[in-house]
Amino acid sequence: MNPNDLPRELTHETTADALLAAVRTVAQGPLAAVVEAIDREGHYPREVLQQLGALGALGAHLDAPAGRADYGLAIRAMAEVSRVCGATGFMVWCQLVCGLYMQASGNPALGGAALRALASGEALGGTAMSNPMKSYAQIESLLLKATPVEGGHLVSGTLPWVSNLGPGHACGALAAVVDAQGEPLGHELMFLLRCDAPGVELRECPSFSAMEGTGTYALRLKDVFIGSNERMAEPAKPFIARIRAAFVLLQCGMAVGVAQGAIDSMWAVEAQLGHVNQFLEDRPDALQAELDALTARVMALADTPFNDSVDFFIDVLDARAHGAELSLRAAQSALLHQGARGYLMSSDVQRRVRESHFVAIVTPAIKHLRKEIARLSAEVMPS
Repeated sequence: MNPNDLPRELTHETTADALLAAVRTVAQGPLAAVVEAIDREGHYPREVLQQLGALGALGAHLDAPAGRADYGLAIRAMAEVSRVCGATGFMVWCQLVCGLYMQASGNPALGGAALRALASGEALGGTAMSNPMKSYAQIESLLLKATPVEGGHLVSGTLPWVSNLGPGHACGALAAVVDAQGEPLGHELMFLLRCDAPGVELRECPSFSAMEGTGTYALRLKDVFIGSNERMAEPAKPFIARIRAAFVLLQCGMAVGVAQGAIDSMWAVEAQLGHVNQFLEDRPDALQAELDALTARVMALADTPFNDSVDFFIDVLDARAHGAELSLRAAQSALLHQGARGYLMSSDVQRRVRESHFVAIVTPAIKHLRKEIARLSAEVMPS
């Protein structure tokens, strides 16, 4: 789908509802046709992602001219995708946060045409920030090291899981800056890592229980040169503090979508099995009411994604945790409501159970979220 071929109602002048309707059409048509291949055969849905980009779904959160500066719209679009395929919803998130990094960096080389290419789906990108986010939460150490050299840095190290990658792709990454002897210099460098850069190697990961088609690789870097055109922030901590709430908040689109898909599966068998399903806990009407309330809460937070207060970030973390927990409950309940048909490997319910597990463990995982909430709450309310 070429952006020039889109009718006027699918350009930047379109309403949010029209854009969401167009996203829904792609999700329930081309995406639904390949969802099993994505989940179990490792099919990477490049065409679907590019269609979503052409519609404006991958840049809705970005400032003009790349997007609409509407985080709520970006989250709702991701939810429509995740409602059909959690894996593709996750890749939409990867693409969105890569754009977030590039625009927030203020680096002219990462804005303009480069940012518009990412927002349109012409360029594809991900995020290698799982390890740094865990490092800042004191869960693990930074795995990439950057040594200053003339004109930039040389970066080396290995990251085990990075998604939405492939030839020609890029991702936002972060490294501890060290001297020539490997001693830390007390700050970090955030940068755009190009998969085709000399010294970058993508290695296949072991098979996952779901979501095989997410373009997930282990990254091995050996003296990769990072110059001014790739630099996002140095030192990186102030940059991370500025974008962290937006980073986490965007993930709520995955949780909302996977939960909604599970509730849809419950309603699908209500006419036939409602007479016995009524004795189960977590009925679809109750789950829908809870999901609608969470969605409204997320939309309110999305009005101010760059609020840098600790209280706001705690609210974002709590909403993200609630979304993960609700996804688990909804998917489990959908399995019980569908019975044996939901236990078939080909069942949407079976796939969604595994997708909900991913929502619960992807960085920040539920345990990571709860740890951060406890730490930040202690700082806000010291004993």
